[in-house]
Amino acid sequence: MLDVPHEAKVRGHQRVPSDSKEFHEVTKRDALRLLENDVDRLLQTTEPARRPALQAEMNRFAELFGRFLQEEGPSLDWNKIQKLPENAVMNYSNLKSPKNEQIRNMLDKLVVIKLNGGLGTSMGCHGPKSVIPVRSDLTFLDLTVQQIEHLNKTYDANVPLVLMNSFNTDEDTEKIVRKYKGFRVQIHTFNQSCFPRISREHFLPVAKDFDVEKDMEAWYPPGHGDFYDTFRNSGLLKRFIEEGREYCFLSNIDNLGATVDLNILNKLVGEERASTPVDFVMEVTDKTRADVKGGTLIQFENKLRLLEIAQVPKEHVDDFKSVKTFKFFNTNNIWANLAAIDRVLRERTLNMEIIVNNKTLENGTRVIQLETAVGAAMKCFDGSVGINVPRSRFLPVKKSSDLLLVMSNLYTLKNGSLVMSPQRMFPTTPLVKLGENHFSKVKEFLGRFANIPDIIELDHLTVSGDVTFGRGVSLRGTVIIIANHGDRIDIPAGAILENKIVSGNMRILDH
Repeated sequence: MLDVPHEAKVRGHQRVPSDSKEFHEVTKRDALRLLENDVDRLLQTTEPARRPALQAEMNRFAELFGRFLQEEGPSLDWNKIQKLPENAVMNYSNLKSPKNEQIRNMLDKLVVIKLNGGLGTSMGCHGPKSVIPVRSDLTFLDLTVQQIEHLNKTYDANVPLVLMNSFNTDEDTEKIVRKYKGFRVQIHTFNQSCFPRISREHFLPVAKDFDVEKDMEAWYPPGHGDFYDTFRNSGLLKRFIEEGREYCFLSNIDNLGATVDLNILNKLVGEERASTPVDFVMEVTDKTRADVKGGTLIQFENKLRLLEIAQVPKEHVDDFKSVKTFKFFNTNNIWANLAAIDRVLRERTLNMEIIVNNKTLENGTRVIQLETAVGAAMKCFDGSVGINVPRSRFLPVKKSSDLLLVMSNLYTLKNGSLVMSPQRMFPTTPLVKLGENHFSKVKEFLGRFANIPDIIELDHLTVSGDVTFGRGVSLRGTVIIIANHGDRIDIPAGAILENKIVSGNMRILDH
């Protein structure tokens, strides 16, 4: 999922305050012309053979920058938001399961795509996030390959797996993918774009040349909205359409709940296929207080579309966060018709809101990077719908607190998929907060648990400070453990903590 920082704004930039509209138009034209000149200079630093492909990429970047200059404030008139129509969001529980003999035919119309552009740095890991072990020494990528191989073997199908990499993850992923050679899964990869970061001061690229490896900080992958263009440019979109495939199922590789769902597929290509084609499906799930910043579905100008917090005028942010007003949030699990993607690209009607992400480089340079989100394309497709899916289809691992859940006895592993234990009395996952200072990095986190506690009956866990857990600990109800600065708490092996607050200092030393 695209992380949008607090200061991110979906708006243009006025360089100099002025009452003159013409003045603004001129300065915008100047800014675009200067940027295009600078990008041309960058292109001259590459080998001639690479230039045509890079030129096409930089043209897309210049187009994005041009749109950014034109935007004035939030791109949405709040008062024009309409009530969601009755049929805008289908209930997952109303979907029918396909007959066994039809499943193979349905699967042969599907492509699975995983967004694999992110690094594991936020969790203290080097390389692509997809190679962090999350369960039984299996990585996100291992689990994905197992899931699809299981489908292909069970139904004698041939569902391909496509990884959208970024320049950050491409080289490592290509090496890792080789280990799946003997598996019954065809794996394809392609790279999303590599765009230059722009100085916030003078609106020009901070890169000195096109040697990305030399100065990685000067470049960025422009969000997962870049999927559509780069998927087409890779040649894979054309290839899959020619093979007779109809839909892609796209999701973040770190969402362990995003598995191929045969009931949804049945609605798209099986017996339950609607009489009017559905070109775009966004899986949404019920919003809880933990999800108030997540994108939601709205009806706007008679089209279903994604609304992100960055598009909301300041005075309406509280309305946006309301669980009553906006009941659903976007899981970023998306099913899109391949022919419709091709059509929208050919007709040049793809128009996604720009997310302006402010960053500061290590040397203190303040930059902006312009991004788009894959779900924002929803309004460009005909016959878009939401499907309200169970929470189990949204199981992202963004922090070590998420890792605690997926490594625990709350789940069992079945053919690469995590299934919640039947011993859990209710389907919601516990709310877990682990202190940033001692638990944020995977290695640190693992070092603090002799093994992962039993959390089948846990509702809420907060841990702060220097805390370790012995083997066979059981946590139930609400447990709060706080070691103050300079103190340490060792939870002893076999301890059962039920509705307890533990604070102060508790050391267990070897005798």
